Amino acid sequence: MSVRDEGVGITPDLLPHVFKVFVQGKQSLQRAQGGLGVGLTLVQRLVQLHGGEVVASSAGAGMGSQFRVLLPCLGEVDVPVAEEPTGEQLPAAAVARRILVVDDNVDVVETTTMLLSLSGHQVRSAKDGLQALHVATEFRPDVVLLDIGLPLMDGYEVARRLRQTPQTAGALLIALTGYGQQGDRQRGKDAGFDGHMLKPVDPHALARMIER
Repeated sequence: MSVRDEGVGITPDLLPHVFKVFVQGKQSLQRAQGGLGVGLTLVQRLVQLHGGEVVASSAGAGMGSQFRVLLPCLGEVDVPVAEEPTGEQLPAAAVARRILVVDDNVDVVETTTMLLSLSGHQVRSAKDGLQALHVATEFRPDVVLLDIGLPLMDGYEVARRLRQTPQTAGALLIALTGYGQQGDRQRGKDAGFDGHMLKPVDPHALARMIER
């Protein structure tokens, strides 16, 4: 299977490294487009688990890209019987909180909002740094779940401003992000974050952090 686009392309120096985790073209935390540099690594590993390979090619910057996925042909596949879902869900929160979820990934916002709402919390959301500050001033959240790489204003600056705003100075600030190196955690702590959790977040660990 081949997928071709006419987008930004891949420069020759980046092409040999595109499948390495966290590798991307140049962009800032205040990015207009999302992404952490893990998508292609995930694709490669999934394809390899099926005994295949994925190959990237590009004529250069501005010339688009092509990705070819090659998979082996299987003559017969044993399909296991699917297990019945356990129906496990998070227990109701001991204390309902006002929680603000800030992320430019719509899927993350929707699933996190649904999870917290089912636990009894009141949840609002924002998709960029500036909107987060506006909503926070009005909503006065007890807890803010804040992504780091955001459009318009990155999560570190948002955290600093929330700490300087009377309505949110005492809120619990939790970074929900893909940036998990020790330097990222220290930078978050310096900006005012109380906790740091890597995506995808364990719902039970998140619930425990909110309760604590």
